[in-house]
Amino acid sequence: MSLRALLLVFTIVAGGFAAERPNILLILADNWSSPHAGVLGDKTVRTPVFDRLASEGALFRNAFCPVPSCSPTRSCLLTGRVAHQLEDAASLWSGFPKKFTVFTEALRTAGYETGYCAKGWSPGRPEGEMNPVGTEWPRVRAKGKATTPRELDEQMIRGFGEFMEERDKRRPFFFWLGITLPARHTWHAGEAARRGLRAETVQVPGNMPDVPEVRTALLEYYASVERLDALAGKALALLGAQGVSDSTLVVYTGDNGWQMPRGLANCYDTGTHVPLAIRWPGVVQPRQVFDQFISLTDFAPTFLDVGGRLIPQVMTGRSFAPLLRGEHDPAPRDAVFLERERHANVRAGNLSYPMRAIRTRDHLYLRNLRPDRWPAGDPDVWFAVGPYGDVDQSLAKDYILAHRDEPAVRRFYELNFAKRPAEELYDLRADPEQLVNVAGKPEHRAAKDALRARLDQWMRDTDDPRVDPAYDRWDEYPYYGGSVKK
Repeated sequence: MSLRALLLVFTIVAGGFAAERPNILLILADNWSSPHAGVLGDKTVRTPVFDRLASEGALFRNAFCPVPSCSPTRSCLLTGRVAHQLEDAASLWSGFPKKFTVFTEALRTAGYETGYCAKGWSPGRPEGEMNPVGTEWPRVRAKGKATTPRELDEQMIRGFGEFMEERDKRRPFFFWLGITLPARHTWHAGEAARRGLRAETVQVPGNMPDVPEVRTALLEYYASVERLDALAGKALALLGAQGVSDSTLVVYTGDNGWQMPRGLANCYDTGTHVPLAIRWPGVVQPRQVFDQFISLTDFAPTFLDVGGRLIPQVMTGRSFAPLLRGEHDPAPRDAVFLERERHANVRAGNLSYPMRAIRTRDHLYLRNLRPDRWPAGDPDVWFAVGPYGDVDQSLAKDYILAHRDEPAVRRFYELNFAKRPAEELYDLRADPEQLVNVAGKPEHRAAKDALRARLDQWMRDTDDPRVDPAYDRWDEYPYYGGSVKK
């Protein structure tokens, strides 16, 4: 066969293969915890779009972020690697070294058009001129700052609309829709009432007192979740308007837990357990429910898998495309590993609060590697956020701190702000909210020893520098966030 004929055959085969590759839309919320969606059993918040996506595809009940913090989770999602392999990209308000390969670049080289809008890899200062996710849309930023929830929502979705209009329709696309809802800065007083959300339906978590201030904070969060879901609906409508709904794999999830005490920046479920629904018409059968454990680190190899790219051996995440296709998945998915380094600069000397953890169906085992430090940040303002600055400001935080010396509130202060022991173990069969540490109970010793050994093995297998008890390099990486007056 002549070279010209061979190239013709290759072009036909490659073109046919490209036609079979789905478009991919990732709808990534900011600080949205499970189970705060209707289909997950929440009795207050209404999420019809997420619920519909789950019914038309699959609901994953054990999806977790790898780090309970925005930019490090996004680092893991982009690279498919555990955070402790990513140097300063393992921390919030960090750098992102260009040497780390990201799946979006691999998809671009495979012929995908890629882009993002609103929140990409953030917050932090990436090395180089471009966000690690790729090209930002819209190409021209809107003039003036949004002053109302409606204006903010319209600005967040506008980039996806422009991308869909201007993209090359002959090529598949990947788009990262980084909605900044329901992050704390999007909460608005009075919005819950306008939406008809009622305080009496709220289930107050066991780590917070059941008082009006806490219920109000939860309703403000729920109102922002409902705005998130409405924006997701607009994104799906854009797919439908261009006739690509049936050729698009849609992934709808959150990057980490909510900004409430014991949530964000903590390896408890409130900081790491996230909603996840996936629709892939013609591949994922409707109304499937998966209980296998999925980490957002698994997204990169999965997207490369469905996009026809080889998965680099350096990736520690594992593709769950076989699950989506209804095939045998050779990888056991009975646990996820969790970790964190520095969240905000809230301890004297820019110190981190390093943790490693393993979550299984029945247990959560956590190791606090520097238990002498304050897990929620120093009690006095150091540099950023405020006192106990790894817990963002809210009515709930303010109430607990203001009433911490009252007997009825003291235990909530201890749960959310006090120092913690080197090891924590929670028996989820008896304590699903993870409030009672049983690490010192003789009857739980066998479970603790087994989980400790499994966590140690994971740290060794993934070349975790924290295997060395003296390692503290993350404390030396610069912090690029803003400050407050001490």
